[in-house]
Amino acid sequence: MQSLRTIEDWPVPNAAAAVVRGSDGALLGAHGPQDHLFPLASVTKLLTAYAVLIAVEEGVFELDDPAGPDGSTVRHLLAHTSGLAFDEHRVMAAPGNRRLYSNAGFDVLAATLEHASGIPFAQYAAEAVFQPLGMHATLINTAHRAPAGAGGLSTAADLARFAVELQSPKLLDPATLHTATREVAFPGTNGVLPGFGHRRPNDWGLGFEIRDHKTPHWTGTANSPATFGHFGQSGTFLWVDPTADLACLALTDRDFGPWAAEVWPQLSDAVLAEI
Repeated sequence: MQSLRTIEDWPVPNAAAAVVRGSDGALLGAHGPQDHLFPLASVTKLLTAYAVLIAVEEGVFELDDPAGPDGSTVRHLLAHTSGLAFDEHRVMAAPGNRRLYSNAGFDVLAATLEHASGIPFAQYAAEAVFQPLGMHATLINTAHRAPAGAGGLSTAADLARFAVELQSPKLLDPATLHTATREVAFPGTNGVLPGFGHRRPNDWGLGFEIRDHKTPHWTGTANSPATFGHFGQSGTFLWVDPTADLACLALTDRDFGPWAAEVWPQLSDAVLAEI
């Protein structure tokens, strides 16, 4: 795909990108070092959320089981509505009242899974998600904040495999994935979309941001409101647009900033135009 070649002009040391079609899982295009190991930052949250949703289906716990601050549940933590602060275990709001994007909330989520399953979170994620999908280079190490992003490492090739799963799930019931990615959790909740400011509402599913009509946004202007995914502070993103029947991902090793807010939407629009 010619559109992917534009990553060569990005102001980053290394970049890799891929596009996967949903209907058949075909890799439509790839550019850059597909097996280079990149830090995922908050794209790791998608992997963490997927492991948690598998745990729910396996009966490890329920979405509405208590977790986190008083009154908070697993569902609240996944949807960033537990009330926990961005990067510390401090309660800032009552559960369900505000969309407070929270790394601390995902730390609690992983700890809750560990406690309920008796299995270290990194091991659970590897056995439940990475190994079945053939994501052999992907790992979430045991460093502080690992489930929220600091410890996630992967390759474009591995994330392309995950993108196939997000469009045609084999590890989750399709109804569970639909709820997590297509249904807004706690509708009408306002909050800050990191890097892009306050949004009213700031729609989110269960671990997955839902684009809806947010603007400006890190996806393209041509992406449908149904687009879901996540971006990471390390200069990474993964989106799935069910309307376009496509997933697109890009990995870099330069921290998110104005450069990314400019070139990511351009790439997304070019990919959608080319397809």
